[in-house]
Amino acid sequence: MSLSNTIYVRIYENRVHVRNIDDRNEIDLSSETPFSTERLLVGNFSIAQTLLKKGLKIVMGKQFFAPVFIMHPIEKIDGGLSQVEERVLKDLAIVSGAQKVVVWVGHELHDDEVLRKAEQEQ
Repeated sequence: MSLSNTIYVRIYENRVHVRNIDDRNEIDLSSETPFSTERLLVGNFSIAQTLLKKGLKIVMGKQFFAPVFIMHPIEKIDGGLSQVEERVLKDLAIVSGAQKVVVWVGHELHDDEVLRKAEQEQ
């Protein structure tokens, strides 16, 4: 099955990198107001959501429709993610327009790896 509008989101402390795998359009955005806290990568959900939606609007333009998101937390992941942290990332993607969400913890993915992970969820 060929996927369209697969989005790879790398999340850093108070920063997101959003990449549209289909057309390779990408943007790196830093938040003026912190969304990370001392303990949590996403501690302020609404600020993170606003930043992610801004990035999506830039990389998707008018073609945006319920894509597959690969959410990749980069920082504050020592010992892995708790169920709550994983849920926050999934919910962040869903409220930003995702139809399917994969949370990935590991090495940075190349485009073909992103597409394979997205297809596994179909």
